[in-house]
Amino acid sequence: MHLPLLQDLVILLAFSIAIVFILNRLKVPSILGFLLTGVIIGPHGLSLIKAVEEVEIISEIGVILLLFVIGLEMSIKQLISIRKTVFVGGALQVGITVIVAFFVYYLLGNSVQESVFIGFLFSLSSTAIVLKVFQDRNELSTPHGKNALAILIFQDLIVVPMMLVTPIISGDSEDVSGSIISLLIKTIIVIVITIVSARYLVPRLMHSIAKTESKELFLLTTFTICFAVAFLTSEAGLSLALGAFLAGLIISESEYSHQATSTILPFGELFTSLFFISVGMLLNITFFINNILLVLLILLAVFVGKSLITALAITVLRYPPRTIIITALSLFQVGEFSFILSKVGIQYNLLSESTNQIFLAVSIMSMLITPFVIIVSEKVAFGVLKIGVFKSNDVTKNEEELKPEIYKNHLVIMGYGVNGSNLVKAAKHINIPYVIVEKDKDKLKNAFSENLPVIHGDATNEVILNNLNLNQARALVIAISDKQATRAILSKVRQICQSLYIIVRTRYVKEIEELHALGADEVIPEEFETSIEIFTRVMHNFLIPKIEIDNFTESLRTNDYNFFQAKSSRPATYNLPEIPEFNITTLQVSCDSGKILKKTIRDLDIRNAFGVNILSIKRGEEIINYVRPDEVIRREDLLFVQGKPEQIEIFSKLL
Repeated sequence: MHLPLLQDLVILLAFSIAIVFILNRLKVPSILGFLLTGVIIGPHGLSLIKAVEEVEIISEIGVILLLFVIGLEMSIKQLISIRKTVFVGGALQVGITVIVAFFVYYLLGNSVQESVFIGFLFSLSSTAIVLKVFQDRNELSTPHGKNALAILIFQDLIVVPMMLVTPIISGDSEDVSGSIISLLIKTIIVIVITIVSARYLVPRLMHSIAKTESKELFLLTTFTICFAVAFLTSEAGLSLALGAFLAGLIISESEYSHQATSTILPFGELFTSLFFISVGMLLNITFFINNILLVLLILLAVFVGKSLITALAITVLRYPPRTIIITALSLFQVGEFSFILSKVGIQYNLLSESTNQIFLAVSIMSMLITPFVIIVSEKVAFGVLKIGVFKSNDVTKNEEELKPEIYKNHLVIMGYGVNGSNLVKAAKHINIPYVIVEKDKDKLKNAFSENLPVIHGDATNEVILNNLNLNQARALVIAISDKQATRAILSKVRQICQSLYIIVRTRYVKEIEELHALGADEVIPEEFETSIEIFTRVMHNFLIPKIEIDNFTESLRTNDYNFFQAKSSRPATYNLPEIPEFNITTLQVSCDSGKILKKTIRDLDIRNAFGVNILSIKRGEEIINYVRPDEVIRREDLLFVQGKPEQIEIFSKLL
């Protein structure tokens, strides 16, 4: 049996593997490879794909799963914490973009209706691409990552009213007011269902499913929740992607969110790749080449215009300059939901075929360069700040209360997250003077409520650093999740003070060498500190002497974790003693056999018969540390036995 779609999928995947592999060697983001794959094999390229519509339908699953995973990594509490950015920042970004695009297009001689619709199209950004890049760079939890997510959520919400308003502005409307009221009611119902499900229903369901210990059942349940919520929101008139995000939020409130993420992620990667390929297929290369100057000119205008408008929206929310610049540069592109909206515009004669081709070319080109723009946005931000374009207003009244001269022989803590707050507790416990630098408003509230010495501001700003009296400080700890900001802070601190002892927390061991080169005295990578802790406990289980374990862990850190990176078996400085071939295990007597129960240890001859020793017995609340030969074995006894693993296994089956 011949399946045309299967043939197309094979071609599609084979080309994407080759292109992404080549670009990966050139250290180019994989998203660009998928977009280029679509351009090359699509109907306007080599025309290798016949079932284009089927591929597009499959690719929509990619957007659903991407938003689902992002929802899993968020929580309702986190979403509420950025509600101001969602509604104020999002409304400003979309509203101003629509107004600016309207006036530009209207002044070019087009009708009011067409100009408004063009404003709708260019106001939306790419949720899939921006969040995918931030996810790959581990920047979703950074201030600019949260701002981008908030504005993109608002855009996903506003696209539905835009589709409802389109018939009105085209003059071909029926009962639109009734549709809007119906949509509002459905939206409220969806939100209520989301909250109730997240708090009461889904955690219990996931707990029941997890108790079965069936991976297949857990996978099916996770997929069902994702697609069911997406389907319900779609039926309510909202977008599938928004429904998938809400489904992720629902499961994120349960203790099984991490398991769900690891289960879904491989599928999400595959289908998201298909989405980016399907987007690339839309680009008409011939049309693009024939109109390249016009397309590039409009692309430049969109880039500058949307970046400035987004920067204005984030500035109103009083974020630091660096966060403003990075967020603005991240949301300049035209989004995938604009493609859906453009089809509605063509249906109601608000968009001609030629204008739509120009729009598609500009949109896809903006998507193609998005990964590169996000990558260089950090350097652009630091460059702009360096030439003094922004005046810093990052320091709050707290700084006035905490004059630099009171800081002496103190600890400076950059970031009041989990690591920073734990460090504060330790510093308070042993009376080490300290000061915190934090710019996240929610974390600041927590610090202020505890009357902690905290300065509000961006630690990459020299004004902030100069108020920390670094030359009199004893140590500085950088405990933030933004790796680019970490590098900038480190470089600027070293320019101010060469002798200060600096400890840097990072996520990956591959970053150690660079951070040392920038001036860090100690670099603590989370991924390998976790590995050390796990292996330390394993060695305890193998009865390695504590002094040998301490020597081993010290050797790992001294060698900058090379043991885990290099192909060699272990550092030359470490010599592992021979591991004794026995184990100490706890076994419970659960059998009801007369061969064991009510027999003494002497009668059973356990040592000779099985090669194990009973070291201790726990019977109810009583612990028998000295086990005599005439001790009787009883049901429900806990036996602490010692011996070789295989001998213990044989003995355990008897019990």
